[in-house]
Parts: sequence; C-alpha cells; structure tokens
Amino acid sequence: MSTTTDHGDERVPTTASPQELVDEARRWWQTDIIDVRPGEISLRGYPIQELIGNVGFVDTIWLMLRGELPSRAQAALFEAALVASVDHGPAAPSIAIARMATTCGAPVNSAMASAINVLDDVHGGPGQQCMELYLEIDAELRRVGHLDDMVHLDEATRLVLQRHRDAGVRYFPGFGHRFHPLDPRTPRLLSLVDAAAAEGVVNGRFAAIGRAVEDAISEGRPKRIPMNVDGVTAIIYCELGLTPEQGRGVFILARSVGILAHAVEQMTQGGRIKGPMPKSIGYTYTGPARRPLPNDLDR
Repeated sequence: MSTTTDHGDERVPTTASPQELVDEARRWWQTDIIDVRPGEISLRGYPIQELIGNVGFVDTIWLMLRGELPSRAQAALFEAALVASVDHGPAAPSIAIARMATTCGAPVNSAMASAINVLDDVHGGPGQQCMELYLEIDAELRRVGHLDDMVHLDEATRLVLQRHRDAGVRYFPGFGHRFHPLDPRTPRLLSLVDAAAAEGVVNGRFAAIGRAVEDAISEGRPKRIPMNVDGVTAIIYCELGLTPEQGRGVFILARSVGILAHAVEQMTQGGRIKGPMPKSIGYTYTGPARRPLPNDLDR
C-alpha cells in the first residue's frame, strides 16, 4: 500500500502494510496519562471505577500532573493553595470579563474561555514567575555547593535580585498588592507550610527563600513589601515539586471556579451589554477638541 511520510517540508512516498499503518497511527499520540480501551478507562494505571468515590478531585489533579497519588498531607497543602486562588472579585479583569461576556449573550463556555484567555503574564503569570525566581535562587545556592546550607541564602538572594535589576526589572512578582496592605491569604498559607515542614511533609527550603526575597526587596524602604498570594502559593508549589508551568496551570484551574461562579451569577442577574464601568461615569477623552469638517476635502 502506498502512502506518504512527512520529512520536514517534503512528503516522501513510502510503501507500508496495513499493520504498519495501524502501528504508525497508534504511535501518533503517546501518553503516560490515560489508557482508554473498550469498556476500560485508567488514569496513570488506576482503573477509573476504583478512583471514583475513593479519591478526591484534588488528589486526581495531583495524580494527573505528578503520576502518583499524593499523601493526605501533601493533598491538604495543595488544596489550601487552590482554595486561596479561587476568586478576587469583579475588580480582577478575568472575573469582570466573564461577567461582561454573559451580558453580551455569550454562553458559559465562551464566558469562561474569554476570562481564562486574559490570565496571561501580567494578570495570571506572577505565580509562575515567582516560582522561577525562587528556583533561580535555589539553583544559585546549589551552584556554589550549599545544597542544605541556608546560611548563604541572603547572599544568593541578593545576587539573583541584583541580576534581575541589572536586566531592567523593577517589580518582583509575588510581593506587594495594589489593594491589600497585607494579603490576608499569606499568613495563613505560610503557617500551613511551616506546619508541613515541621512534620516533614515538605522541606521548608522554598519558604526560607520566599522570606529571604521579602527581606531583601524591603530593605531600606520605609514600608515593608509583603508577600502576596502569588508569592506564597509559589512557595507551596515549589515545595511540592510542581514546575512553574504547572504552577500557572493549577492557578488557572482554581480561578476557573470563581470565573464560573461569577458568569452564572451574572446570567441570573441579567443585564445587557454591560461594559467595564457604568455609562453614567464615562471615560476620559484625550483626542483633539471638537472641530468642523473642512469645506475643502481634497486630501
């Protein structure tokens, strides 16, 4: 049987047997995540019917991302971070967009997609960026051979922060908040990390790194720049071994719950074509003053 095979931009004719074509099709997608056969479904090797009713949703998220089920303590810390990120009100652009979309007639899937699409580097990315910062400091400690010696933490932290400042960075994600003088989620989550570290559930290394960053960026300032929810959930996700990309992904999962709740609430409340502010308030126009159209329109 004649077919073609891709080689870069070229399609080269080949001859393959029916079985070879079946084998090629089976190799097209490869996954360690799920195995689906007629009458059978397994996630990471566990039959779905055994997971249902015995394993929680948070455990299942962990299983899908990490490949194994978490311990109860790991799942509890992971869940705490997810709960903290669920919602921050209509002032958050993603939530506002979900609500506005429904007033334009969008169904729930479109409203949620519109909101999730703005969870990008500025609105949805600081947690991931903060994880990357913590991991860079951790890598600096390891580079100089201080794998478990946190005495050199302040030095490594200042070195990495200065490296970022030299590159033009003036804002460090995960610290400070435009609304909260002290993010109410941070102390509670940090206390849970400390308790988990005391019990040996996590190492506590990234909690120390996060606190060192807060100390360093607050140094010499009249007011301390406190860690926010992105900074503390970044600690948790680093402690639990998630990658920065997974960290952003689970933040989006958590915030999707708030997005859904607000979209459905707005559908219940009704309203048509609601913009980001009431029509009575208007906006600031900065263009030319009102002027007549010239009589001579020869342009």
